[in-house]
Amino acid sequence: MADDAPSIFTRIIRREIPASIRHEDDVCIAFDDVDPKAPLHVLVVPKEPFASLRDMAADGKAASLGHLMVVADRVAKEAGYDDYRTVINTGAGAGQTVFHLHVHVLAGRDLGWPPG
Repeated sequence: MADDAPSIFTRIIRREIPASIRHEDDVCIAFDDVDPKAPLHVLVVPKEPFASLRDMAADGKAASLGHLMVVADRVAKEAGYDDYRTVINTGAGAGQTVFHLHVHVLAGRDLGWPPG
């Protein structure tokens, strides 16, 4: 982030903003996106405020990154979906608008290829 203000996701983690939480543990939190792009659209967010995948990967958090993906799978499965898409946007040019790493989990509609 360009300033020191906490991201909207940090504020959700701190319970300053309400969210429909589907999963929470010591590493991450998963909640429904407020502007869903599919019938299932959940965000899986690490509790540590890494701005992007690049920042988290550079900090050597491979186990935590893997955990985010395991949680993404669990959220989709618990919602009844075998087929789903995970998306991580890294950088503004790739569509990242909140600079706190997050994994989008989308399911429940045709998710054609290529995306975009």
